[in-house]
Amino acid sequence: MISYVECTARERLAQVLDGGSFHEWLPPAERITSPHLAQLGVPSAFDDGVAIGRATLDGHPIFVAAQEGEFMGGGVGEVHGAKLVGLLQRALRDRPQAVLVLAESGGVRLHEANAGLIAVSEVMRAVLDVRAAGIPVIFLIGGANGCFGGMGIVARCADHIVMSDVGRLAMSGPEVIEASQGVDEFDARDRALVWRTTGGKHRWLTGDCDALVEDDVAAFRRAAIAALQAAQPVTLVTLEAEHALLAARLRPLAIGGDEATALWQRLGVADAARVPDMDVAELNTLGVNA
Repeated sequence: MISYVECTARERLAQVLDGGSFHEWLPPAERITSPHLAQLGVPSAFDDGVAIGRATLDGHPIFVAAQEGEFMGGGVGEVHGAKLVGLLQRALRDRPQAVLVLAESGGVRLHEANAGLIAVSEVMRAVLDVRAAGIPVIFLIGGANGCFGGMGIVARCADHIVMSDVGRLAMSGPEVIEASQGVDEFDARDRALVWRTTGGKHRWLTGDCDALVEDDVAAFRRAAIAALQAAQPVTLVTLEAEHALLAARLRPLAIGGDEATALWQRLGVADAARVPDMDVAELNTLGVNA
């Protein structure tokens, strides 16, 4: 078993994709770096924290992007976002079997402010365009930095999300919530609380991810292969189903209780208090998100 969370972006690409199949566009040798970071005197990365290209997955041609969490927490800036948009727009032209995104991001880079926000909005639109064309967009989430902020929104625009039990997905990160609302609202140092609220188990139980796997690169590969046919074009029917899911989630919250365990119990999870201690195999037998 190779831990997904401990791998770099390129190590994940090497293990998830078919061996030797990844062909990178705009690699580090091209030195396409952020102009904003340079102006601020902040160190840059020659790939701006994301690798994009074409590859095969179980023999199927795909386009793929992998964010590097070790560079600025995988934060999205102008160049980083433009590479993702370019990949998605090229998918519309070349029509691969799927677009695979190995996401690890804390959101928009504060250093790039509006440029990063605009970039995320363009990525969002491009994801929906690719979905409308019938090409599935698949997100893998299991990195140490999670998938937060703008990339958290982008992920929920995708056709299919695969998470590990150590992965995290949300709009606002724990530190952001604590900074804006206070420690009484959310204690970012309470790691158990953080994972109960944003972790892969919670997201799977509430229907925010489609497959829950162990922290194992091979498990992510198998789940990605299984998702190659997961195209779900955006239609009125799918939007209504999403709204129904959100409404069903709100109803038990209106009863009271501000803990994830209370929500799990009201969603029908037997022995909800044990969920944090369950392994993925046991959790998958509950059938809540079947």
